[in-house]
Amino acid sequence: MLKGVVGLVTGGASGLGRATVERFVREGAKVTMCDLPTSQGAAVAAQINSPNLLFCPVDVTKSEDVEAALAETKAKFGRLDATINCAGIGVAFKVYNFNKDRAHTQEDFVKVQLVNTCGTFNVTRLAVGLMGKNEPDSDNQRGVVVNTASVAAYDGQMGQAAYAASKGAIVGMTLPLARDLSSQGIRVCCIAPGLFDTPLLASLPEKVRAFLAKTVPNPSRLGDPDEYAQLVQAIVLNR
Repeated sequence: MLKGVVGLVTGGASGLGRATVERFVREGAKVTMCDLPTSQGAAVAAQINSPNLLFCPVDVTKSEDVEAALAETKAKFGRLDATINCAGIGVAFKVYNFNKDRAHTQEDFVKVQLVNTCGTFNVTRLAVGLMGKNEPDSDNQRGVVVNTASVAAYDGQMGQAAYAASKGAIVGMTLPLARDLSSQGIRVCCIAPGLFDTPLLASLPEKVRAFLAKTVPNPSRLGDPDEYAQLVQAIVLNR
């Protein structure tokens, strides 16, 4: 049970983030759900319909958006214990399209790094300021950050240079962040999900989705976002 835990989830309106928000609320936590102003965030919050849920429109690359969400979290829930970074985007382009004689655009590459890597860092650097004000527990713990990488960080596929680079960077920053924050009793962990049934994959044709599911050896299917959320819950509870 997550009773008494206050969490902030980015990318909370869909996919892995939404599953985490739903599980946390179900398990008794209080949650600030962050997603883009253009997202389904308000509709999802209305659907979940809980006094323990707060939706804040946030672009993770904008410090003022993140600061506003943290201020609202403090005002409504009084504290922050867990920050879960799920906001992310992906593009699928080969580094060079020889049929069209066109290179992968620099803009697309930069945008993916900006949202996935810089966005994760931006939310983390600001959220730990609020978490660090918590009274430490008997283990000197004040909070936990859970970042989301991807199997692509280690095993990037064709057309995934930008996405794999961004997720590899999230893996790379996990340990230094954990070391930086250890004196404050704030843990930093990173999950690297495989192929999950999220909107990122939903945009693919059914035939492609079926093929991707078959490439997973065991169990041979796409992951259920709640399975990701269950692991986040375990990390939050397991000090």
